[in-house]
Amino acid sequence: MKRKKIGTKEGRNGEKCRMRRTLREDWKLFARGFGIICKTSPQYLAYNILFLIMNILSPYFALYMSAALVNELAGQCDGKRLAALAGITVLGQFAINAVKRMVLAARNAWMEVLQTQEELYLADRMHGMEYEHLENPEVTLLREKIFGAMNATSSGLMSLYWISGSLITNVVDLVASAALTFSMFRVVKGVEVSGFLAFANSYWCTVLLTGILLAHGFLTVRFTKERTEKEMKELSGVAESNAYLFQVMGMRGEDIMIFDLKKAMAKAHEKRVKAPWMVKWNRIAVRYGIIGILQGLIPDLAVFLVTAAKAFLGMFGIGNFVLYRGTVKRFIHAVSELVSELTRLRENNQYLEQVYQFLDLPDDMYHGTLAVEKRDDIDYEVEFRDVSFRYPGTDVWVLKHVDMKFKIGDKLAIVGENGSGKTTFIKLLCRLYDPTEGEILLNGINITRYRYDEYMSLFSVVFQDYQLFQFSLAANVSGALDYDGEKVRKCLIQAGFGDKLAQLEKGIDTVLGRDYENDGVDLSGGEEQKVALARALYKDAPFMVLDEPTAALDPLAEAAVYENFQRIVVDKTAVFISHRLSSCRFCDDVAVFHKGRLVQHGRHDDLVAQEGKYQELWSAQAQYYA
Repeated sequence: MKRKKIGTKEGRNGEKCRMRRTLREDWKLFARGFGIICKTSPQYLAYNILFLIMNILSPYFALYMSAALVNELAGQCDGKRLAALAGITVLGQFAINAVKRMVLAARNAWMEVLQTQEELYLADRMHGMEYEHLENPEVTLLREKIFGAMNATSSGLMSLYWISGSLITNVVDLVASAALTFSMFRVVKGVEVSGFLAFANSYWCTVLLTGILLAHGFLTVRFTKERTEKEMKELSGVAESNAYLFQVMGMRGEDIMIFDLKKAMAKAHEKRVKAPWMVKWNRIAVRYGIIGILQGLIPDLAVFLVTAAKAFLGMFGIGNFVLYRGTVKRFIHAVSELVSELTRLRENNQYLEQVYQFLDLPDDMYHGTLAVEKRDDIDYEVEFRDVSFRYPGTDVWVLKHVDMKFKIGDKLAIVGENGSGKTTFIKLLCRLYDPTEGEILLNGINITRYRYDEYMSLFSVVFQDYQLFQFSLAANVSGALDYDGEKVRKCLIQAGFGDKLAQLEKGIDTVLGRDYENDGVDLSGGEEQKVALARALYKDAPFMVLDEPTAALDPLAEAAVYENFQRIVVDKTAVFISHRLSSCRFCDDVAVFHKGRLVQHGRHDDLVAQEGKYQELWSAQAQYYA
């Protein structure tokens, strides 16, 4: 069984990916991402689209009504009509602005949680994937790339929010400005003029002006594409610089004070400001800004001359002169921005590919269909039948031909040197992995046939690398925001945390850690381990699995924990993994692992009296127990 490879050769080379993707493939990547946005943030999307509509409507309404007012003033100047136009302009603009402000407030409120929603979406996928992926360093690296790009440059799913909004704005802007500008190109017959005025009223003028605008659009596309590609190329520098800065800024206060890290923080900021990418970024902005200004002079001058000539000929009102100047500028701006956003979209797709690689990681583990039997007598028997295992991507056998049975109520200690397969045995028992060979049975049925979630509900596990969170003590024990407070207290006391709990002013509502709460508490390693034990007790599962449960405790505290557990888990199976063989005295059975094999199995006293690995381990530690 080989570990699955993440990504492709092209996937590791962003430039190759961009060159090989077709427009159709780019569109599929964008469409899928937009579907995720609709799924995770429909409220923001709705408010954003409404805001964009109002934002586009506002300037065009102002342009159109201004033209109508100027035409009326320059024409018949009918008082009633002028008053009506002024009223429509004022009230209409007021209504548009009022709606825009309300929609903007609602959109901004949802914007605050946008990134959190996307992070939760990715985290939900991560928590639901095969355990194999969680231990795969390639998956870990892929996940770090995704979250790094999201936090440093808002690339990936986050960019789609801004890009999609800008695309909608510019497409509508393009259509609206073209529609309002169209009448400028009409030719009026029967007008007796000569020279430039005659040319301005000819089809040749229309052809020339259209050619100038198309040429301007072509150059805009080219230069905008060049600028965007060069700017996006420098984003790697942004991510690297920001990552360094955020790392330094995230240091704990005591580290900064003791090691005088203020200079490092200042250096990080200086490095970011003077970084090569920042210098290149500024040069790109200045160079293409000047090109844009010079490039826009010719079409702007051409439109000015043609509209002025036609207004002079009376082909439209003087107000339309203002209207056309505004709409043509917006048309040119919309073309430029649309090309820019499409280029950004294509560049962002390389980050979306990483997101989709992560989301599409296969789940090959069979989840079963049988319900786990609910027994009033909690009579369960687990059997390892000739089980062998090697981790994906390796040829090294971690466990070889393990045969073992144990029942509910047994107190089993699993001992052995580092690397002997103890923790792997637990991972197989909890079905984080399936055996490479052999099978594990629950009441005579292969555990792969049971529903995965129901089988997992049988176990409460405290692994060596357990983690507590900066939530309340009660939330850490219960694993939920809704909990039985009395049960939380009882479990904490049973785990030996009672004395510390009595000292906490807020009791089980005390927040662990001070990063987000000034009155939070920092626990010692031993205290944290007791909270983790209390969490295992709170679940109240038939199987209690404790991987090095007392590693951070002193010998007296360790003895107290084991004595308590003898009373707590009287009707449960308790599986202990420990390097301290003193824990074996509290157990009914001891399983000794060595180089992936179960080499001894029996009671503590019997194993101490036998020559073998257990006696060797016991003798090495005997001085500590004398």
